[in-house]
Amino acid sequence: MKLLVSPINEEEAIVACKGGADIIDVKNPKEGSLGANFPWVIRSVKEAIGAKKPISATIGDFNYKPGTASLAALGAAVAGAQYVKVGLFDVQTGEQALEMITNINRSVKDYDPSIKVVVAGYSDYKRINSISPFLLPEIGSKAGVDVVMVDTGIKDGRSTFEFMSEEELIRFTHSIRELGLESALAGSLKFEDLPVLKRIQPDIIGVRGMVCGGNRNSCIQQELVEKLRIQI
Repeated sequence: MKLLVSPINEEEAIVACKGGADIIDVKNPKEGSLGANFPWVIRSVKEAIGAKKPISATIGDFNYKPGTASLAALGAAVAGAQYVKVGLFDVQTGEQALEMITNINRSVKDYDPSIKVVVAGYSDYKRINSISPFLLPEIGSKAGVDVVMVDTGIKDGRSTFEFMSEEELIRFTHSIRELGLESALAGSLKFEDLPVLKRIQPDIIGVRGMVCGGNRNSCIQQELVEKLRIQI
């Protein structure tokens, strides 16, 4: 499993890199689960990390706005992200999801085909009235994305494991892998979840609060990133 850690600035990115994160994922928790940060923050993180680790950037929890999302995705790519990640927060149907993801993917790949596009659904999709993440592997494959992810939409401390069972997450991960895509799992994960994560075996696990001492609004701690890196 690759370890994706989500810093909010250059200083946290350096700490995450030193701690052993495989992917540095720039985000802004003030704007939601997959809240977007500023282009200059993405650039500064990329300059600070250099070629040591790939840089990811979230572009937001999007409702059905294919054009707006596509422009945001291109902005993240131009700023230097090697992974561009979008959440389908208030997308209601498979048709809407496919249009969103297809256009986001085109906007990124037309700019640089090597950049990976990540589409995220939400384990708590029922309480945010959004599309089921179980529909996203097939939709993502049709759209040509690289990674399908599940996260929590509302960051209130409740974990993905409160909304999806181990068996469901195994099935979700397996369906992604069968289509030749990478799988990613996030959503208020904790150290005690690691045995289950190892059984599920996603390609990527995404964390922030876990390496901030349990509070995603605190700062990333290098020793916790190191601890997590060793344990996975």
